[in-house]
Amino acid sequence: MSQFPARAVVDLAAIRGNVSALAAHAPTAQVMAVVKADAYGHGLVPSAHAALAGGASWLGAAQVTEALELRRAGVAAPRILTWLYAPGAPLRDAIEADIDLTVSAAWALQEVAAAARAVGQTARVQLKVDTGLSRNGLTPADLDLLLPAAQALEAEGVIDVVGLWSHLAIADEPTHPTVTLQAKVFAEALAVVEGAGVRLEVRHLANSAATLTSPGTHYDLVRPGIAVYGLSPVPQLGGPEQFGLVPAMTVEAELANVKHVQAGSGVSYAHLYVTERDTVLGLVPLGYADGVPRHASGTQDRPGGPVRVGGRTVGVAGRVCMDQVVLDLGPGATEEAGDTVELFGTGADGGPTAQDWALAAGTISYEIVTRLGARVPRVYVDSEEGA
Repeated sequence: MSQFPARAVVDLAAIRGNVSALAAHAPTAQVMAVVKADAYGHGLVPSAHAALAGGASWLGAAQVTEALELRRAGVAAPRILTWLYAPGAPLRDAIEADIDLTVSAAWALQEVAAAARAVGQTARVQLKVDTGLSRNGLTPADLDLLLPAAQALEAEGVIDVVGLWSHLAIADEPTHPTVTLQAKVFAEALAVVEGAGVRLEVRHLANSAATLTSPGTHYDLVRPGIAVYGLSPVPQLGGPEQFGLVPAMTVEAELANVKHVQAGSGVSYAHLYVTERDTVLGLVPLGYADGVPRHASGTQDRPGGPVRVGGRTVGVAGRVCMDQVVLDLGPGATEEAGDTVELFGTGADGGPTAQDWALAAGTISYEIVTRLGARVPRVYVDSEEGA
């Protein structure tokens, strides 16, 4: 058992339940659970198994190496899609592992074709069209140019074009005009591809936010990411409970030190925080090396990231350090070294959430969970076991 004095407790039942809830929001579509970035910090393989048990029929992994790790771990999802790679990626391995490969540029089509010929196996290809994010993907003009080459390779038996997809830029603002505009561009691209005689298995556009708020984008498949882990992609519209989601991760630690200090004591680097009265300080052995955002440091005028201690919530006092943060527990505190504190969790008991930390750091909840450091052990539980 790890002796590291903190842990991220991941509830696999929450992931299963979240996937089920997301499926209910998109009843006409299949669900692809996106497990990129180590399943948003929750652990790639355990989270993938939980998502499949919750009803996902696809898994999405940004990097080819992530998709291969799933297969090597025995994750037998009916389908896995990957989409982000550079020239020289292990495409042969991916084809042999029966992983769908996204083509977002002409060079990628040629590398996929070469890899398929090398292994003597037809590659399953999904075309990604850039409908307005201006990130990865074929522009509509590029799609027009690439489509004949893709069809020639398909006729040769080298590839099988099975999907067309895109990604929304501002889906977290459901009424933003770009949502409608991108959906229109996607529909036009779809008409071009299908009009050329390509028979697609899946068409997909919706991320977490669109899965929950834009049913017109659902098509055959929705691709929730952050919502799989119980965090709201549209916090301005309400917390995860509004959508039937439960945060899957709780980060907790043991206090490493507790001590009395006098009024006027400077706390942590640069003394951004100075005690206004005699008080008790508690030391939490987690810092920015573990993913605690330095931007969530606390000052005299602004409390830092929230931490649950003994049924109350206090903010980080002073600057977040590499390995530790300090809490002002108050003059009457009775906590001792070894007592457990919670940085964030479900929020069900009024405690802090990843969204609360996001607000404290001026970022989004996605970053709070995905930046959690590798030295923080993940502990897997199942809240439904024995229920």
